[in-house]
Amino acid sequence: MDFVMSTNNLVVEEMMCCAACGAAEADHIKLKKCNACYLVKYCSVKCQKEHRPKHKRECKKRAAELRDEILFKQPESTHLGDCPICCLPLSVDESNSTMMSCCSKAICDGCDYADQMRETGGKRQSKCPFCRHPTPKSQEEAERIQKKRIEVNDPVAMRLMGFERQEKEDYDGAFAYFTKATALGDVGAHFHLSRMYHEGKGVEMNEKKVWHHLEQAAIGGHPKARHKLACLEEINGRRARAMKHLIIAANQGDDGSPLENLRNAYELGYVSKEDFAAALRAHQAAVDATKSPQREVAVAFVRKYG
Repeated sequence: MDFVMSTNNLVVEEMMCCAACGAAEADHIKLKKCNACYLVKYCSVKCQKEHRPKHKRECKKRAAELRDEILFKQPESTHLGDCPICCLPLSVDESNSTMMSCCSKAICDGCDYADQMRETGGKRQSKCPFCRHPTPKSQEEAERIQKKRIEVNDPVAMRLMGFERQEKEDYDGAFAYFTKATALGDVGAHFHLSRMYHEGKGVEMNEKKVWHHLEQAAIGGHPKARHKLACLEEINGRRARAMKHLIIAANQGDDGSPLENLRNAYELGYVSKEDFAAALRAHQAAVDATKSPQREVAVAFVRKYG
């Protein structure tokens, strides 16, 4: 008990004074936390540099712990978010939604179908269900709209342009657009960059950057990035971390490889019965949250008429 109290007092003292020179915070001395671990404070850059050799090991350990807290936190939603019209979560299967070039919004098939039926019944001009911009009448017009979106720094438009350049094997162009999109916070672009660094197309292969972009995408709610991290962790012998990634991906409603791999892991004894059952329940809840009568009508229409 005394040891715990003395340790806590030491931490408090370190937070109240410079970890290098011991100077206490005052009106003329402003202490700043180490921006990696947040465990200690310094009165100057000089003190921080001098204290670095003593603090480095503890700093790296705590920084890794803080990173894992963020990495293994269950995202509130996938990177796709909600349909901006019905406000229900979008399916992780992107074929169940339509990206509108005019406003860079992904519209669920249910809302898109309902809007098309209204327009057809009322013989109205076809417009975007969200922003009501007239639907482009040609590929050239769609490209002009996309260019305007890029000019106003739309990260989604930049990511889509990057993907188009990648498909045309213009890897330098793709890299430039993906990089700009990630700087503006686009999660999907992080995933695409991880693949480029992994494959070495347009850039030199860089394992460290593969991990970085996959982790950023996973934190942002990208199930495929999460599953890829699980595979890499398993390859590197870190099975416990791999299982955590699989559970998070399954909880997001991904019906593909994460759920199948998690089932295999359970059968092999790598995942407990309780954790597997909880993941199945969370997965089903995530899938159910993406369903609605309107979306079911759209699915039935596609099945009937193609």
